[in-house]
Amino acid sequence: MPAATKPFVFICGPDDFIVNRLGKERFETLATEAGADDFSRETVSGFAANVDEVETAVNRFRDAVQTVPMFGGKRVVWFKDVNFLADTVTGRAEGTLKQVVALQELLEKVNGDEVTVVITAAPLDRRRAFPKWCEGHADFTLAGGDGESAGEALATVALAEARDSSATFGEGALELLLQKVGANTRLLTEEVRKLASYAGEGGTIEEAHVGDLTPNFAEGDFFAAADRFFAGDLPGTLAELQRHFFAGGDARPIISALQNRNRILIQCRVLIDNGELRAPGPYGFDKAAWARAQTAYTRHFGGDLEKSSYNLFTQNQWYVGKLVGSARLPTLRRLIDTQQELVRVFEEIIRRPNEQETVLRDMAVRCLT
Repeated sequence: MPAATKPFVFICGPDDFIVNRLGKERFETLATEAGADDFSRETVSGFAANVDEVETAVNRFRDAVQTVPMFGGKRVVWFKDVNFLADTVTGRAEGTLKQVVALQELLEKVNGDEVTVVITAAPLDRRRAFPKWCEGHADFTLAGGDGESAGEALATVALAEARDSSATFGEGALELLLQKVGANTRLLTEEVRKLASYAGEGGTIEEAHVGDLTPNFAEGDFFAAADRFFAGDLPGTLAELQRHFFAGGDARPIISALQNRNRILIQCRVLIDNGELRAPGPYGFDKAAWARAQTAYTRHFGGDLEKSSYNLFTQNQWYVGKLVGSARLPTLRRLIDTQQELVRVFEEIIRRPNEQETVLRDMAVRCLT
């Protein structure tokens, strides 16, 4: 069935922000193409916390689809924020499943000449019959799926926001931004707008801008402590620890950040020592060498592709290159000693829970002198 003849648009994915962003763009485009005025456009919320609310949402959508335009012409209806198609208690309820069947029956009867329908759903259990039916009968879009990783989806959002703000990303800037912000799409868009404003109309968002202006949301304040520690900067490490504990922070996230970083450096040290990788240059590790190493060693990690410091190849290649390049990369023996030191520090904090800052400061002095 050609896309042009599909009776409705169905956009779904794991991230509601990305899905609704695409849905809004599609809804506005279709409304403009149909020449729909304000009376011919309608948005219906599909968010439901229980079965009764699912029934209410589906009934409102039915009324919107079947309503005749006051002044004639074509109606455009957006059923947004649909969340009852997920694998949740509400999504699995018998009453919800009945409403989903009713929704499918309604969509089967949609007359594309009279009404244009856009549905956005997140999250979604694609194992169910209804999403599979939509794939075959709708103008279907899976945002952040079908080969597009979560990182790629976030990068797409950032690039689109920068383009809308008449800005571009310089070398390494986007990668660093994604590492600092993490998987928070709303926060990501706000940070891009801020950086674009700083860069100016038609400007370039540089890596230095991100480093100076974007806080480390993904890992918190302890991100800076890890940076200073692995750069061999004892005064900087002690200052970051003082700042962290003055703000009421806990030792455990710092220990976790240090251990995760150290695990990555251990794996890089091994690959560099055996000649699989060369020390990274200004643009990180050589891409061809990284790909060869990934092909050779990924199988030893059991095929698990979830991002983890235990598996070097689940990390962003550019980011790892920056970590190694900015660190004073010690010998393998020293890195292993550091990992064991971090284990001892954790045990010491259990014994001395009221002296966490002192324990970490002592550890930093031992490791960096």
